[in-house]
Amino acid sequence: MNRQNVRSVNYGLVEIIWNVLFLIRTKLLVSSARLIRFPITIRGKKWIDFGKRLTTGRRCRIEVNGIFDEPAIVFGENVNVGDDVRIAAAEKIKIGNNVLIGSKVLVIDNSHGSYNGDAQDSPDTPPNQRPIYTAPIVIEDNVWIGEGAIVQMGVSIGYGSIVGSNAVVTKNVPPKSIVGGVPAMVLKKYNETNCSWEKV
Repeated sequence: MNRQNVRSVNYGLVEIIWNVLFLIRTKLLVSSARLIRFPITIRGKKWIDFGKRLTTGRRCRIEVNGIFDEPAIVFGENVNVGDDVRIAAAEKIKIGNNVLIGSKVLVIDNSHGSYNGDAQDSPDTPPNQRPIYTAPIVIEDNVWIGEGAIVQMGVSIGYGSIVGSNAVVTKNVPPKSIVGGVPAMVLKKYNETNCSWEKV
């Protein structure tokens, strides 16, 4: 495996021109953001704290469902979001600093209906008529979420963790761990003593 310390973006002339246009639109839409690539859908903007230096890919959907007294989606500093990402809050989603979110990721803190416990919803009720259930999501600093992953309601992803591509996160992820699979399970943890990722 080769290691490269210098990252090169290799933008072509057309993409450079598009990024300049996106930068102008970004500063008009969300002045604290670094770069928002369009098209993008933003619903409930007044309940979203975009943090500082947010970067998004194209065709993202960031939405708040409901009315709140404070932001329901909170971004930290230097959050980088790939293409086709959907972040949807009906209660609270908090994303920490220096978080990298790959393309086609879904982060959603709500669900139509309940399918566990005592009061479960019936399949005879149309899904869009079932009650909405919510539980907050916390994504701590320095987290990397791989392409196509799903982060479900009520989970916390600990500091410095990695969520593998296409993983479905249904329960809390410990700090400094790598998870993968459906449902996501801990595959490796970072050993502070010898500075390496070790299989669990």
